[in-house]
Amino acid sequence: MPTEKTVEHADGTVERTTTTEGQRVIVERRGGGMGGVIALVIGLLLVAVVGYFLLNMSQNKQIESNAIAGAAESVGEAADNVGEAARSVTPAN
Repeated sequence: MPTEKTVEHADGTVERTTTTEGQRVIVERRGGGMGGVIALVIGLLLVAVVGYFLLNMSQNKQIESNAIAGAAESVGEAADNVGEAARSVTPAN
């Protein structure tokens, strides 16, 4: 007949020992759950940092797109100015 002994430690760890005559001793340990809480906090921090970088990268792409659009507009205006200047020149005879 098996004999069970349960010990609860101050840190919240529960240790259960089962002994059967002529058989092995089985020891089960269960933690207090603090490791899970720490892993959850680290996971949430990791998600927050990745989210920050993704949002920042998106804003940088928007700034780059605006700069390219502004440069293209300036080139278009310069071409218009050159066209106007070419039309205003009278041919020399």
